[in-house]
Amino acid sequence: MEDRQHGARAAAAARPGRRAGSRLGEAGRVSLEEYRRKRNAARTPEPMPPDHADSIPPDLASDAANPVPPGSDPDRAVPGRGGVFVVQEHHARGLHWDFRLEHHGVLASWAVPKGVPDDPAHDHFARRTEDHPLAYAGFSGVIPRGEYGAGTVSIWDNGRYELVKWTPREVKVVLRGRRLSGGYALYRTREDDWMIHRERVALPEWVRPMLATSSKVLPDGGSWAYEMKWDGVRASAYLSGGRLLRLVSRSGQDVTVAYPELRGLGPAAGARQLVLDGEIVAFDGGRPSFEALQPRIHVTSAAEAAQMARRTPVVYLAFDLLYLDWRPTLDLPYRQRRELLDALALAGPSWQTPPAFTDAAGEDIQAAAAAQGLEGVVAKRLDARYRPGARSADWLKVKPEFSQEAVVGGINPGKGRRAGQIGSLLVGVQSANGLTYAGRVGTGLNAQSLRLLDQRLSPLRQATSPFATPVPPEHARGAIWVEPRLVVAVAFAGWTQAGRMRAPSYRGLRADKDPAEVIREQ
Repeated sequence: MEDRQHGARAAAAARPGRRAGSRLGEAGRVSLEEYRRKRNAARTPEPMPPDHADSIPPDLASDAANPVPPGSDPDRAVPGRGGVFVVQEHHARGLHWDFRLEHHGVLASWAVPKGVPDDPAHDHFARRTEDHPLAYAGFSGVIPRGEYGAGTVSIWDNGRYELVKWTPREVKVVLRGRRLSGGYALYRTREDDWMIHRERVALPEWVRPMLATSSKVLPDGGSWAYEMKWDGVRASAYLSGGRLLRLVSRSGQDVTVAYPELRGLGPAAGARQLVLDGEIVAFDGGRPSFEALQPRIHVTSAAEAAQMARRTPVVYLAFDLLYLDWRPTLDLPYRQRRELLDALALAGPSWQTPPAFTDAAGEDIQAAAAAQGLEGVVAKRLDARYRPGARSADWLKVKPEFSQEAVVGGINPGKGRRAGQIGSLLVGVQSANGLTYAGRVGTGLNAQSLRLLDQRLSPLRQATSPFATPVPPEHARGAIWVEPRLVVAVAFAGWTQAGRMRAPSYRGLRADKDPAEVIREQ
């Protein structure tokens, strides 16, 4: 599609024994004669090598230049090998994209007027042009008016490719670039006229979710993004052809039937083929509520799920993009995956794409999460790839920690390793109605604290519950009640809608506190 000598090139292509796209000399050597003949080295900034031997930009250096083995067909190549590819956006007389593959020491080149196709159902025309020197893989700039291909050239994408097939009539490669990844085929229709086709790749059955590592503090600096942590259940969404194919839980279970209101996500995605990573969340009073979500988690009846969806609807919050239009995005950095996800503009009655923050301090984001009663914050390294199934320090989760005094009103006997000891403490806080149940505390108890608590609580045992509010049956079952005289310090992640402490942990006895003065502090 270069603008000058187009007619001459087409005429040359039509002459018997001459094909513009096959730049091979009589001895089977690749020649850049036509490339040099079309350009004035004194006027163009394009690379102008003295012969076919050339160098490639260091950042794209190939560890195999794919030389032609002696006695072999130079237009054929060994599958599995490959090299560098580059796609250059070329604003000449007509806008087009130049698609180039390293092959036998040069860049085999095609001009693609409509760009590299994104949809396997629609192939694009590609015109075979003269081979270019390898150094052209790093070229961008302005070719002066009056010169061959005059206009602006910029690098649209580059990377490496793996060769599947290379014959005079067909080329198949697997690209690994920033924008392009996956299988592509070029096939010749006549002379220098080719078509370029995107290979269709089936979506995976399941991509194991990447997991975050717990941290006490959020990292700061410009290399992290911050997302709110939602109090829901993890799920990946598989979408194709306007349909939600399936929702898969963190453990690999198909949970599509449990959330019928999320089927609209399929039509919202249109013809795109996507794998999303996200969280299914129920809201109560405008805040995420795991308690509200729990009855829906294990539903397997479509009729029951439909009824529950009307009573307690959920929202799918998408925070990562794992596949986009027949290609995986797992190897892309988080920053780029997030840009692609945001560009999809997925926003509807039961699905949203919550923001990621890169222009605020971590402590400010954490304070905002605590103020809104959210579960915490996840920090994600901007340059990190998605690592399926791995718990990585590239993702760090921080939950807010609150402190609270609580009155012990009962104990659950221990089981297993704690048999014969205290298993957990049943605690509460004072309210206008009396001692209000606030949850059970089972973590943070070591051997020393267990002995001390047993000594202090054994004399306080009584027959009835001291709590003025109901204790859940699963907590009350087998409980040993005590007089509410002992105060303990508890660390926890926040209050639930039911008024119980989330993830409480024992911190010690508070002999200096009067049980009658222990009230809810947050």
